[in-house]
Amino acid sequence: MEKNKKFLLVGLFVLLVLIADQVIKIWVKNNYGPYSPSEPILGDWFVLNYTENPGMAFGTTLGGGLVGKLALSIFRILAIGGIIYYIIKQIKEGVKTEYLVALSFVLAGATGNLIDSALYDFIFTFDPCIPFNQLEGSGNFMSCTSFGVEHQVEARNTGFLLGNVVDMFQFDAEWPEGTPWLGGRQIFPAIWNLADGAITVGILMVVIRQKRYFNK
Repeated sequence: MEKNKKFLLVGLFVLLVLIADQVIKIWVKNNYGPYSPSEPILGDWFVLNYTENPGMAFGTTLGGGLVGKLALSIFRILAIGGIIYYIIKQIKEGVKTEYLVALSFVLAGATGNLIDSALYDFIFTFDPCIPFNQLEGSGNFMSCTSFGVEHQVEARNTGFLLGNVVDMFQFDAEWPEGTPWLGGRQIFPAIWNLADGAITVGILMVVIRQKRYFNK
């Protein structure tokens, strides 16, 4: 495949994943609340369970508070820049198209979660009464009215690169009771989004298919 076609392929692939990721997040954020019950997607083992987190993939953080959040966002921006540079370099070197698809998954996923933290505080109304928006130790005290009673809560900081990441998918399945050390525990308790899934798929493709990608 020609280099220009590979650039176009990567761009279109990233754009499609980003659009799908953001459509799902905005729909969930507009239709569910912090106390909405989980809903089955595929039987009882794969459910929609809306939550928000201040971190990146699967709720990973770099500490709490303003400094940790900014450090995480800056790390994400640097990572995205590095991936873009690497993809451009790989296209020029004529790597296999499948490898570019794997890299596109990772780039799209990282960018999708960055969009949440960068823009969502400007798109959606901030409510300090929502548990997702409360952060102990932030020092940002705000008034909150619950059941007709006004009280102070410590809310997270808001603004560019400080927003939460919207998550909604969860595997609600447990290890069999007889499984040593794991019996009765959830197989994968993290709540995630399409962007997280894209990152995971891209990394797994590289790990599983590395001999094909790096046959030199």
